[in-house]
Amino acid sequence: MLYIRTKSLERIPLGTKHEQILEYINNLEVGHRISVRQISKDLLVSEGTAYRAIKDAEIKGFVSTIERVGTIRIEKKKKENIEKLTFAEIVNIVEGQVLGGRDGLYKTLNKFIIGAMELDAMMRYISPDNLLIVGNRIEAHELALGTGAAVLITGGFGTEEHIIKLADELKLPVISSSYDTFTVATLINRAIYDQLIKKEILLVEDILTPLDQTAFLNTGTTVDSWYELNEKSKHGRFPVIDTNNKVIGIVTTKDIIGYDRSTAIEKTMSKNPITVGKKVTVAAAARMLVWEGIDLLPVVDDSNRLEGIVSRQDVLKALQMVQRQPHVGDTIDDLVTSQFTEVSVTKGEEVYKCFVTPQMTNYIGTASYGVFTTIVTEAANKVLRNYKKGDLVVENITLYFIKPIQIDNHVEIKPRILEVGRKFGKVDVEIFQDNFVVGKALVTVQLLNR
Repeated sequence: MLYIRTKSLERIPLGTKHEQILEYINNLEVGHRISVRQISKDLLVSEGTAYRAIKDAEIKGFVSTIERVGTIRIEKKKKENIEKLTFAEIVNIVEGQVLGGRDGLYKTLNKFIIGAMELDAMMRYISPDNLLIVGNRIEAHELALGTGAAVLITGGFGTEEHIIKLADELKLPVISSSYDTFTVATLINRAIYDQLIKKEILLVEDILTPLDQTAFLNTGTTVDSWYELNEKSKHGRFPVIDTNNKVIGIVTTKDIIGYDRSTAIEKTMSKNPITVGKKVTVAAAARMLVWEGIDLLPVVDDSNRLEGIVSRQDVLKALQMVQRQPHVGDTIDDLVTSQFTEVSVTKGEEVYKCFVTPQMTNYIGTASYGVFTTIVTEAANKVLRNYKKGDLVVENITLYFIKPIQIDNHVEIKPRILEVGRKFGKVDVEIFQDNFVVGKALVTVQLLNR
């Protein structure tokens, strides 16, 4: 049996070899270098098993692999700080080579500065945890390190030996990239911008009720335990877990009807319940809840172990919160919807206009398929929300292209409700340009009601 020593010095046995390796890596100090061979030797596992676990750790975000440097343990970033990049990530982004200060690759940068000015002026802008982007200017390299900033040397240049030694002592990376300053700055800025967009996308892990606050039932218990949880929580749907915390069933109010309180819970539960992972988007979870007609989803890890729950109420609150928050990074959807204007709005018979900008077109100068889809979806959303307040998830879209939509032109969108019920809606959308029909669509949505 393999044991892992926790921070409290307690030795605990773990599950599978894969899980053992992940726990071992997670307990390493930030900045520690990791190798397949060393993991294999220390934990007495095959190199193949070690390699797969290290790659999984990289996906989970607490390990980073850099070409010509190796794999290092990094600090897993919290979602609110996701726009910050580690120096290890910068190396990958600019396809760089680490000249010195490898032990500081796990650190995050607050901002980057382009060193295209005199030294005195440059130093007024540099502070600790910054990244100075500069060419072959040895004095600037030394001054930046002395201030607590890392250095990125452009143009494929290197630096002097005493700079490398200083970087190693201070644990501040000195990186060299063959790209020019403009390209490097563009690549880093693009990476930060992409992270900002990701920050806006809510995942199940952002809204779940954690395990220590989750009501659940264990195998070996009876229906009487369901009644006890129901009395405490006022809920009627509970996941059932085995001795390894794996979800094996779910019990609802309907499941226990007609059973004696002493009946084993395994006899009443529904097996193979629908579950969701932490990295699934809230929108996808909403679709599952609506489509399956359920009020609660168990949240599980890769081994199907319970990590919490997410309810329909949690999802609705999250979707409404997202709509009220300002965006910090514009997606194509944001670009399209920002061009929407109302022409006339009466219940069920709205008319909108949208201006087709150059960014919305494909290589031949007509509106792209994705933009056309977004226009249709936004129109359907607006007409349904005006008709029936609430949130919705698009279930299906059937598109018909009749004529190309030209660049720098307004299109007129006329959505018309065909059918709307308690849980679904159908909308017909027509798009006009210069009074000619250029496209039609049929949109089916699932409505999210409280």
